[in-house]
Amino acid sequence: MGFGNRGVVGDKWSSRILWVCAIGSAIGLYMVAVERQAQNRAKMMAEALGGAGSGADKGQEI
Repeated sequence: MGFGNRGVVGDKWSSRILWVCAIGSAIGLYMVAVERQAQNRAKMMAEALGGAGSGADKGQEI
C-alpha cells in the first residue's frame, strides 16, 4: 500500500513540475515576442523618421 501511494504522489508532483515548466516556457516566449515587437516598432519609427528627413532633403534639392 505504501509503495502505491508513493507512486500516486510522485505522479502528482511530476505533473505539477511539468505544468510549471510549460507555463514558464510560455511566459518566456511571450516576453521574447514582446521584446521583438518593441524592437521592430523602434526600427520602423527610425526608418520612417529617416525616410521623412531624406524626402525633405530631396524636395529642397529640386
